[in-house]
Amino acid sequence: MTVKSLLKNISIVLSLIGISISCTTDDILPALELNTNETVLSEAGGTLSLSAVLNSTASQQISIPLILSGTALLSEDYSVSAEQIIIQPGNESGSVIFSGLQDNSIEGTESITVQISNNQDVLLVSETQIEISLLDDDVDTDEDGVPDNVDSCPEQSGFAEYDGCLYPRIIINEVLYDPPSGSAGDANGDGTRDANGDEFIEFYNLGSQNVDISGFTISDATQLRHVFPEGTLVPSNGALVLFGSGNPTGNFGESIVQIASEGLINMNNSGDFVTFADSDGNTILTFDVEPLSNNPDESYSRSPDLTGEFEQHAGIPESNGALFSPGTRTDGSSF
Repeated sequence: MTVKSLLKNISIVLSLIGISISCTTDDILPALELNTNETVLSEAGGTLSLSAVLNSTASQQISIPLILSGTALLSEDYSVSAEQIIIQPGNESGSVIFSGLQDNSIEGTESITVQISNNQDVLLVSETQIEISLLDDDVDTDEDGVPDNVDSCPEQSGFAEYDGCLYPRIIINEVLYDPPSGSAGDANGDGTRDANGDEFIEFYNLGSQNVDISGFTISDATQLRHVFPEGTLVPSNGALVLFGSGNPTGNFGESIVQIASEGLINMNNSGDFVTFADSDGNTILTFDVEPLSNNPDESYSRSPDLTGEFEQHAGIPESNGALFSPGTRTDGSSF
């Protein structure tokens, strides 16, 4: 064999060795696809796992950034534990958790689209996009735009500012129609006991919104007794006390305090019927004195406050024997 032939054969062998080395599996990128255990996510505490899966073990840490789109909004409609999937060396997969976020908006089913873009560490196969349906659990039976779970009147179409009810969620929590005799009956704190002036009605706003009751009225069984003046705003979870007359003195739990525009409420001890109406004359609530007309010399108050039935004030354990508590809870504390 000539030297020339020998050199040619050596060159061929080296070329084959080079080809063999360049085609080892160490130089082939692992293939990756997205997998999920579920494609439906509930906003009511729902979760699902999204995984990036390789066809071989990772030799180094691989980060897979996620591209999130769709009609559902991140941080408003759902959250995700991380916006990239990390696959650690020695592992074949990594995952993140998607969680639904509860709200009170009627949105219907929304979508979350999850994609991954080209990554120099992996080869992408067909499953590189996942579609997730985010289910809305809010129902609006009366179709007033207020979901049933926050609608205080779910079967009666109403207004959002009234928590889905047709009228403000104002209740009567305490009524004094029979002030005690002597100084003990000075409910308005002006230093004078007056059978009419110290009568009072305590209103409370159960709603989540402040309520403007300007122009609303109070009437007894015979005539108009009070027109709420312009600018009367009853705060959410706040009280308003209406006295018959006088010069109410004290903080009354920082509740709103007014005196009857007609000079007295004039609730008859032997039975009367009080009506609270809006500025158009629509009745919002009523209070019937007759079942409680036993001349108690003290107020009648709900027990427990706001939710219970009417009971004589001094007999409620929390009252500590007090005869009334205008503007405050039965125990004298603020609402």
